[in-house]
Amino acid sequence: MQERHDAPLAPLTTFRLGGPARRLITATTDAEVVEAVREADASGTPLLVVGGGSNLVIGDKGFEGTALRIATSGFSLDGTRLELAAGEVWSEAVARTVQAGLAGIECLSGIPGSAGATPIQNVGAYGQEVSSTVTEVIAYDRAEGRTVTLSNAECAFSYRHSRFKADPDRYVVLRVRFELEDAGGMSAPVKYPETARALGVEAGDRVPLERARETVLKLRAGKGMVLDAEDHDTWSAGSFFTNPILDEQAFALFLERVRERLGDDVTPPAYPAGEGRTKTSAAWLIDKAGFTKGYGTGPARISTKHTLALTNRGEATTEDLLALAREVVAGVREAFGVTLVNEPVMVGVGL
Repeated sequence: MQERHDAPLAPLTTFRLGGPARRLITATTDAEVVEAVREADASGTPLLVVGGGSNLVIGDKGFEGTALRIATSGFSLDGTRLELAAGEVWSEAVARTVQAGLAGIECLSGIPGSAGATPIQNVGAYGQEVSSTVTEVIAYDRAEGRTVTLSNAECAFSYRHSRFKADPDRYVVLRVRFELEDAGGMSAPVKYPETARALGVEAGDRVPLERARETVLKLRAGKGMVLDAEDHDTWSAGSFFTNPILDEQAFALFLERVRERLGDDVTPPAYPAGEGRTKTSAAWLIDKAGFTKGYGTGPARISTKHTLALTNRGEATTEDLLALAREVVAGVREAFGVTLVNEPVMVGVGL
């Protein structure tokens, strides 16, 4: 277990932003992770768990406590059952399942970060979410002081949410188990319209796994969503805001605001979200509120490839980023009466 003091955290995040941690521990085994967590809890030291750093916004002052970087490894495949250590690089693990001819997470190719973060956020893209394949999550329960195994139902998954996100200081994910599908080298049924169009198939069709993966990677790269150190459009946390889910009354008011601002012939994106609720597109809202691709003049700007990504152009501070985020939130609220919610975890800061 490696330990450093006054250690920079910015290099551990995809934003490349944030101040130092008073103490940084890098754990390479589950036992080291548990030991570090127990030590912090016993001493009353604030603890920040860091995986791939792709969903973190850390304040410029840094973190006055112990940052625990989970760098565990472990990829185990038994038939269609997959177990990943929390520190496994997610995109590499997905690639290995595709090579093994197993379907279920191929449309999550290219997503940065670690495997342990996926159930926390219920990571999803292009019609797939990990909640549809996760069977169990092994985690250290800080409240009970023991390692527990949580079933899919106990994880309480919903859109970009879970039990772990609802109670962020209780669980530290150690391992994640999945049940994939052997469809003879074919993908899961294609659900997302954009993916289906790019593949030239109908929704519900299957395609060869590698073709599905390559198509998703191409779509993501076109939006600056595949990490590239030379491309500042990828110096981001991917989608900075979640897609708003509105109840019937809120959706009706939203439609009224759309008509007032854009005219009767404009129909915003709308997708059923269960129980009389409708999901709309954060990217559409941002664009129609006047925040187009490349918006901004400072060191933090909207991506030139995708309006949903806020980016560090190389010299930004976290405060630069937050100023831009607040401007976008205020502009969308003023235009459409909808309040955007940040997707990344905020450490020492907030909108």
